[in-house]
Amino acid sequence: MKKRFVLLAMTAVLATTAMAQHSGQEIKEDVARHRAMAAAHEAAAKCMESGKGEKLCLAELQTACKGLAIGKYCGMKHGH
Repeated sequence: MKKRFVLLAMTAVLATTAMAQHSGQEIKEDVARHRAMAAAHEAAAKCMESGKGEKLCLAELQTACKGLAIGKYCGMKHGH
């Protein structure tokens, strides 16, 4: 039990240290990427609302997110 606590505490310290290592510029870049992904998802939602079809809207989302996020769903995937 004590070993588990020590391991957990060490993990928390390492995670905090890793987060603290981001420079102000890196944080600004992350914020900009998240805003760009949010805008791409909003555009995809509007596309689907307009009735253009899932395939076309997904293609537009993929184009808008190229280089921003991981995977073909722009960093997000949900179930239907």
